[in-house]
Amino acid sequence: MVHHDQEHTVDTIRRYTTAHHHSPDDVLKKVLVANRGEIAIRVFRSAHELAMKTVALFSYEDRLSMHRYKADEGYQIGDPSKFTPVGAYLAQDEIIRIAKAHDVSMIHPGYGFLSENAEFAKKCADNDIAFVGPDAHVIEALGDKTKARNIAIEAGVPIVPGTPGPIKSIVEAEAFVKQYGFPIIIKAAMGGGGRGMRVVRSQADFAEGFERATSEAKQAFGDGTVFIERFLDKPRHIEVQLLADSAGNVIHLFERDCSVQRRHQKVVEIAPAKSLNPAVRDAILNDAIKLAKHVGYKNAGTAEFLVDQQDRHYFIEINPRIQVEHTITEEITGIDIVAAQIQIAAGILLPELGLTQDKIQIRGFAIQCRVTTEDPAQGFQPDTGRIEVYRSAGGNGVRLDGSQGFVGAVITPHYDSLLVKVTCSGATYELARRKVVRALVEFRIRGVKTNIPFVQRLITHETFIQGKCWTTFIDDTPGLFNLVKQLNRAQKLLAYLGDVAVNGPSIAGLIGEPLLKKELLIPTLSSREDTTQVLDVSHPPTQGWRKIFLEKGPEAFAKAVRAYKGVLVMDTTWRDAHQSLLATRVRTIDLLNIAPTTAFALQNAFALEMWGGATFDVALRFLHEDPWDRLIQLRKLVPNIPFQMLFRGANAVGYTSYPDNVIYDFCAKAVQSGMDIFRIFDSLNYIENMRLGIRAVKAAGGIVEAAVCYTGDVSDPKKTKHNLAYYLNFVQELVNEGIHILAIKDMAGLLKPAAATILVGAIRKRFPDLPIHMHTHDTAGTGVASMLAAAAAGADVVDLAIDVMSGITSQPSMGAVVAALEHTELGTGIRQEDVIAINSYWEQARLLYSGFEANVRAADSGVYQHEMPGGQYTNLMFQAQQLGLDLAQFMVSSSLSREDVLEKAASLNFPTSVVEFFQGYLGQPYGGFPEPLRTAIIRGLPRIEGRPGADMGDFDLAGLKLELTKKYGKSIRDVDVSSAAIYPKVFEEYRQKVEAYGDLSVLPTRYFLSKLELNEEVNVQIEKGKTLIIKLLAVGPINAAGKRDVFFELNGEGRSVSIQDKNAAVEHTARERADPSKAGDIGAPMSGVVVEIRVKEGTIVKEGDPVCILSAMKMETVVSAPVSGKVEYVAIKENDSLSNGDLVVRIVHE
Repeated sequence: MVHHDQEHTVDTIRRYTTAHHHSPDDVLKKVLVANRGEIAIRVFRSAHELAMKTVALFSYEDRLSMHRYKADEGYQIGDPSKFTPVGAYLAQDEIIRIAKAHDVSMIHPGYGFLSENAEFAKKCADNDIAFVGPDAHVIEALGDKTKARNIAIEAGVPIVPGTPGPIKSIVEAEAFVKQYGFPIIIKAAMGGGGRGMRVVRSQADFAEGFERATSEAKQAFGDGTVFIERFLDKPRHIEVQLLADSAGNVIHLFERDCSVQRRHQKVVEIAPAKSLNPAVRDAILNDAIKLAKHVGYKNAGTAEFLVDQQDRHYFIEINPRIQVEHTITEEITGIDIVAAQIQIAAGILLPELGLTQDKIQIRGFAIQCRVTTEDPAQGFQPDTGRIEVYRSAGGNGVRLDGSQGFVGAVITPHYDSLLVKVTCSGATYELARRKVVRALVEFRIRGVKTNIPFVQRLITHETFIQGKCWTTFIDDTPGLFNLVKQLNRAQKLLAYLGDVAVNGPSIAGLIGEPLLKKELLIPTLSSREDTTQVLDVSHPPTQGWRKIFLEKGPEAFAKAVRAYKGVLVMDTTWRDAHQSLLATRVRTIDLLNIAPTTAFALQNAFALEMWGGATFDVALRFLHEDPWDRLIQLRKLVPNIPFQMLFRGANAVGYTSYPDNVIYDFCAKAVQSGMDIFRIFDSLNYIENMRLGIRAVKAAGGIVEAAVCYTGDVSDPKKTKHNLAYYLNFVQELVNEGIHILAIKDMAGLLKPAAATILVGAIRKRFPDLPIHMHTHDTAGTGVASMLAAAAAGADVVDLAIDVMSGITSQPSMGAVVAALEHTELGTGIRQEDVIAINSYWEQARLLYSGFEANVRAADSGVYQHEMPGGQYTNLMFQAQQLGLDLAQFMVSSSLSREDVLEKAASLNFPTSVVEFFQGYLGQPYGGFPEPLRTAIIRGLPRIEGRPGADMGDFDLAGLKLELTKKYGKSIRDVDVSSAAIYPKVFEEYRQKVEAYGDLSVLPTRYFLSKLELNEEVNVQIEKGKTLIIKLLAVGPINAAGKRDVFFELNGEGRSVSIQDKNAAVEHTARERADPSKAGDIGAPMSGVVVEIRVKEGTIVKEGDPVCILSAMKMETVVSAPVSGKVEYVAIKENDSLSNGDLVVRIVHE
């Protein structure tokens, strides 16, 4: 009994709460586990329940592993210079020395390492230390699989045909192969766990398979001897758990189905076997006991059998040790197998433990999954690194056995990749399976890749659900590799916030911190029926101009616009306004926030301009968000107002020409995603470029708004090139194409009020049924007057921006025009108070984006001389730095006059953009290119006289999708193909950002553009009903690698990310990396050690030839040549440690 008046320790508590031992105390006193990881901890737990003290051993590389401090004592195995990471656990004499030095009474070998080493078992006995396992002579007999086969023959147990003895050379194997043919399986004579095994299906692969099997066997077990068996196709792997004592008592704990394997290593195990013929089960159980009794087996062991398609069973081996999957047998029988092992080793008999066959009953089913640090998407390459996040499963029927499952654990390439064993039990097979599904979903492991996505696919496959898997099921079922995608959203978001905390924001064009440091407040609107009531905007309105388009089509929409008595408004705030004022940097999240209110406030608007132009590539390039998602998400919130985009004719939303099918495809996808009106323009008014866009939009079912770009001054009779006749003729060409609406696109704000009256009036007179849409910039300050003049002259629609986003280089003020036309026959149908309400939101937003302000403070009438477009005027310096110089900027920066250019053109180094313009890559200007200037600039380069893309063949969009899917996975959508076709490099860089940081569009803009303050908390809604609460705790000091650890609290849990400090002057040597774009660059497929190099510089290789052998986690992998050619460079030497992607060999074509 417990004496309550004495001081208690863990040791006394264990002693008083443990059942009475049936053996002398000096035997069940202290156990040393000659192993590591989860099995060491598993043994410690049973030993503690038996009131024993425990001793852990660890290599130098394992000094931070959990098993070390789960024991009462822990000792390092020798000096790190003396033993390799694996060799330490094989150092028999050193282990015995430690055991004797610390009064160890028992040694448990676990599995692997020395667990099947007869010599070690004998050394334990010779030193009066109980070995938890069979006697040495039994291990020797059964551990050698050739001898085990002979034992089975003696006992009358069926075996698979195989070589009569061990095979040391390939010559010895020829007779067997000649007699039985292929396929065969080569197995290590010593050891197990799938190491030293190779299936060979043809003579051509025989030599290589034999060499790899013997090499692996020697490395893993110190003995390269193998034997060969006939390989059975699609067998089930059934094993029987045995317990036997020193008096000859043998019992079975029923069977396990271990058929689900990869490379002969078990992945998922089931107990008992589902759908196994009862007669076969009984025969296997009887044969297992027969074998154990025949050899005088003692302790725990596993008899393993194969069952073929005809329900014939064959003995393959007995593993004289505890198995990884013993947990499922414990769950269905209620027996602690490890505790039984220890007590049997102490001399206790099975009947004394209450373990007789008649008392062993099955309780339901249990399934074990092995969660490993392997990447199934890359052929199960072992992954290494530090675990950044570890959240495990739990609850009813879930058992976890692990060791390295904690934040900060470092996964090295030295040992097995097993991270945790998940064992789930239930009354039925299906209940147990569902618990596994639930448990795996609960896991969150970040920092290293795991096989969880693969296991999730496996356990939800119909064959597994039916319990009918076979040993090569994984290899035979490629559909299993359509993996469950793990988003890893929180950790990626922390990586971005950490990078901003260490290095500051890296958004191009940003200067300084946002002036707004709080959330944007969403304004309210008053009800139209009762102005004292707040309007409910939670459900989108249904009334609006888009309804006409959806119900009746583009032509009916255009007629309705033309028939409207007032003047309609298009709001440019969502595109051109912020392009002109804020470098196109407004993010999707800030548009989404105001979208529901806008849908009501601007219900009578002609359209919202919100896409195309610079917004497309800026979203991808600088905001790291998807423009298609912007369109789709805003469409859901604003279903009633038409959306308009700016479309560059043959250039779509890019800056060059594309094959026609790319243009057609883009337009179709845009309409499908929610786009309505396409403002098609060409800066040169080149009809051929526009014609392609017009026809593509028509084919897609969109509304064609073709634009005539305005330059010059039609009110000035001295300007004769772009005069009224020119514009009327060009409009006629557009009308001939069957356009729905005409836009007058005054990109530079040159259209004076008088000119607006003349131009719009003349077009209205010539084309009375054509809707006219007027666009300008307010650079000179005359925009409002010009819009009012255009409206009075017959324009149907005018472009305006919300007040705070208007003026200067943006569009004229919406509030001003709405107020000016209110109570007139040209009223806009928009309430002034609603404009003011929306304006209050954008007043805040402009402060949020203050870092992108161009600091253009006032109007500039000089635009009438320099004629620079509004967006370019605002972003002049930024565009010059980012995109190169055009001709005007080139002349200014080089101090060249017009005369200088004409005189020196043949010798000047013009920017590429200028040269390509004069070649004709943008189309043909009105009146043609000036000569001899064109010839002097392009010199001998080709001239393009027609539409630049007219001769391009169709682009292989289907091939691009396959390529993108191969590179980025099945998340690739058809719209992504369009993005990649138009902006290949930008799209690739965007995907790299997504891979690194996830979906940044959900991050509030303040934290996208600036650092979190210490202890500041931010809420990030990553999807409906899921919000991350993030707090920055600290930024750590810089380490030797130039990195800083950034510490966060995420939903109340500690998280950290390691960030490279880009300002740190750190000198470090890095291995050369393989270039994925070069087919001949061979990168290491995994982290590992170079075991053997098969080539040297100058070697001629064929595709598929081996170039080197890598070893990782005790498994060898052949690295093969992906192409034929000559080895130009060998970047490795033997014993080099490589990371995934390090350059191995470079091959060049001969």
